[in-house]
Order: sequence, then C-alpha cells, then structure tokens
Amino acid sequence: MKKIVNEIDIDNKRVIVRCDFNVPIKNGKILDSSKIDAATETINYLIEHNCKIILLSHLGKVRSEADKQKNTLKPVFEYLKTILKTNVYFYEKTRSLDLDNKVKGLNSREVLLIENTRHEDYPDKLESNNDIQLAMYWSNLGDIFVLDAFASAHRAHASTCGIAKFIPSCYGFLVAKEMANLDKYVNHPEHPFTIVMGGAKMDDKLALIKTLIKKCDFMLLGGALANTCLKVLGYDIGSSLASDKPEILKEVYKIVNEYKEKIILPTDAIIGRSYDANFVDYVTINELNIDDSINDIGVKTLNQYREIINNSTKTLFMNGTVGKYEDKRFANGTKELLEMIKNSPCTKVAGGGDALSAINTFGYQQYFNYLSTGGGATLEYIANGSLIALDVIAKEN
Repeated sequence: MKKIVNEIDIDNKRVIVRCDFNVPIKNGKILDSSKIDAATETINYLIEHNCKIILLSHLGKVRSEADKQKNTLKPVFEYLKTILKTNVYFYEKTRSLDLDNKVKGLNSREVLLIENTRHEDYPDKLESNNDIQLAMYWSNLGDIFVLDAFASAHRAHASTCGIAKFIPSCYGFLVAKEMANLDKYVNHPEHPFTIVMGGAKMDDKLALIKTLIKKCDFMLLGGALANTCLKVLGYDIGSSLASDKPEILKEVYKIVNEYKEKIILPTDAIIGRSYDANFVDYVTINELNIDDSINDIGVKTLNQYREIINNSTKTLFMNGTVGKYEDKRFANGTKELLEMIKNSPCTKVAGGGDALSAINTFGYQQYFNYLSTGGGATLEYIANGSLIALDVIAKEN
C-alpha cells in the first residue's frame, strides 16, 4: 500500500529522508538549487512534527579517492543552513560509530546531513549494488524511512531500495507530487494531447516513444530522434546524429509507418558540416550532403509545429530539445518552440534533463504548469507506470 509522509505517525521519530541533492556545483558553489528547494516541503513538515531528521543523498559518481574529494555534499550543507529554520549538521562519513552517536545526540527538530552515499561505491560499489549490510546499517539510524528522491527512484540502490526493507517506509511530498502530476497530465491527459520530443539518443527513448505514441494525438520530433525516423524513411541525413543499430531501426520503421498520421518530422533544417566547425547553412531535408549535420529545425518546420500547438493541443508534454540549443547558432528552433508553447493556452508540462535545462536557460519556467524534476526517472515512470524504489515501498508496506 502506498503511503505519504502525512498519512503515518511520525511525531517525535528519528526519520531518514532520501533526498536528491545531485545538483551542479562549481568551485564549491551550487549553480542550481532547485532540487534542494523541492525537498524542503517534506523536511519542514518533519521539523514541525518534532522529528530528528537524517538526510541521505548521492552526488555524482564516485570511482576513486579523488572523486570523494570532489563530490562532497558540504556545499549542500552550507545551503541548507541558510534555508532551514533549525540547526543543521553535517557528518563527513557515510558510516562509523561516531555517526551512530551523532544521530543519537540529535535533538527534536534538528537535521543531520550525511556525506554523499556514493562514497560507498569506492572501491566496492556497495551503494549502487544495493548492498544489504549497508542498507541495514543506514536503516538502524532511524525509525522511519521517507523516499523523497523521485529522480533517483529508478535506481535499486541501498539508500533508495535497501532501507525500505528494514523499517516502515513512505513517500515524501515531492515524490507524491511527481506521481500525481505525471499521472494527471501525461499518463491520463486531456486531449488533444501533443508531445514535443527531441534528444541525442533514440536508443534511450524508444520505449518512451512506444508508450506515448499510443496516448498522443501528435508527436513532434527533433534532434537524433527525428534524424533516425528520417533515416528509416530513406532520406540521406548526411553525418547527422542517428541510431545505427539494426534492431532499433527496425522498430523505428514500424512505428513511423504505423503512426504516420501522428508523427510529425522536420522538413527543413539548420546544418553544420563535419569538416568545418564554422559552417552554418539552411536547407530542406532532401538537400543534405554526405558531410552535413542537422543541428536545428528550420522555419517551415516551426510553422508546422506552431499550427499544431496553437490549434490542435489541449495538453502538451515537452521532453528534450529540437536542436543543439547550447550553441547559439543552433538555438533558434528551441527558443521559438518555447515561445509558441508559452503563447498557447494549453496545459504545459516538461520533463527530462535537456528540456528543463533549455527552459531554465531561456527563462520559460513560469509558463509551464508543471516541471518534473525526475530526468531519467520521469521518462521511465511514464513508460512503465512505476519505478523500482516506489514499488519496494508499496510492497513492503
């Protein structure tokens, strides 16, 4: 049975919260605090209920001692001290007898952030392999486990799945909000439902496309996803990024032909050239040469997408971008697309790292009804209707 933190008795308990503080940090400074800010609703609720709060999170990948020094949660600790109205402490190890004493010494309403859980990945990958002894150790630090790391819920790690096997567990407010909004807007949308999807790897998004194509009225494609579709339809896409795996191409060919009325592909493009880093040109899709690379969609494609978004869309879900938006020469397609989405009266939802990065870069956050923090977890939840860490909590309770 699925339970949310406000549906169980947590008063005066020691509560372990698995958050997602995997934020970009440069020279010790947090570049984007949105994931940390999103966790405060659950943390503040626990403070209000006189809990002793132990926070866990991963940060980056840890494959060496140098990674341990680089990927530390100390900057997150410093930020938490500025936004939480309570005492916040940091412990620089992931387990020790002294950590046990630190937890026992917590007063009600106090918060202890433990160092990056992936420090346990070097040298033996204990966190990522869901080591049972590590999970048992962490579970002994608390009375209740709260999973509030939606973006990590697709990983079977000791801190996401393991702890829930040993102590009573529930979802935090962020996880509950993600599931409710994705179910409402994407899994059960109001029609007409349009999907805008781009990205660099068809291989990673094929399962998502196969799920969503059945639900949507239109799917507007860009990036390598569109390139792969054009390739299977017989277009010469030059040196453009696309899948080359026979099994993927076979599946894509089947989908494109079965849903040709729904799938809308670019008809023109802004291109680069493989042997000239400064080359930029505008062509129609059937004009590409062998060294040309599609890097953005063109004006005719934008006009076609605008017509659908303005006149045939009640709900819109954006995942990925339609070009290399980080290069200003190829950013126009994504910027124009965001502008037309902004001006549409439809319900607007976005998920996935590239989509959110572009939305934040160009300042369109306030025009979306919901922005999912989940990245890969968002896409897997949409494709499969569940995530492994969510399922463990539902099963164990």
